[in-house]
Amino acid sequence: MILPVVAFGDPVLKRVADDIAPNTDVKALVANMFETMYAANGVGLAAPQIGQSIRLFVIDSTLMQEEGEEGKGYKLAFINPEILEETGELWGYEEGCLSIPGIRAQVQRRPVIKIKYFNENWEPQEMTFDGMNARVIQHEYDHIEGKLFIDYITQLRKQLLKGKLSDISKGKVDVSYRMKFPVK
Repeated sequence: MILPVVAFGDPVLKRVADDIAPNTDVKALVANMFETMYAANGVGLAAPQIGQSIRLFVIDSTLMQEEGEEGKGYKLAFINPEILEETGELWGYEEGCLSIPGIRAQVQRRPVIKIKYFNENWEPQEMTFDGMNARVIQHEYDHIEGKLFIDYITQLRKQLLKGKLSDISKGKVDVSYRMKFPVK
């Protein structure tokens, strides 16, 4: 089932998400999140983006692979994740977000992360990711910590985007996927 993506301005996006009780059946929710993410042409989606303040996100970085890079992406669900370490020199990359359509900004992130989490079968996992895989995971992890990519930009840039952000929260934005707007 394709769910509406929560737009910028909804308080759920700024709240630290709650842990999910162990062995809660999340398989249907995970499937719905993947379907929602694909319908919006995203590579990641966190539960707060569908209005649920729980520590769950999905990614499919295989969608970002270039020709000849087969096998370098991941399709995964992360339940109750915890980033254990982030290493390497900060590197910038222009990020966007399904909850903030039409806005992109340069975000500095570390290129290597080590994370522990449960998969959708509640099997414990601990993995190290690098490059774009790490970036996608960090972006989605930020969502369950109540952070948005625009929290990393300068105050001046935020001021310049204020009108666009206000329009997004009011639903004055053209998107090809279902959204839920906080001020309508």
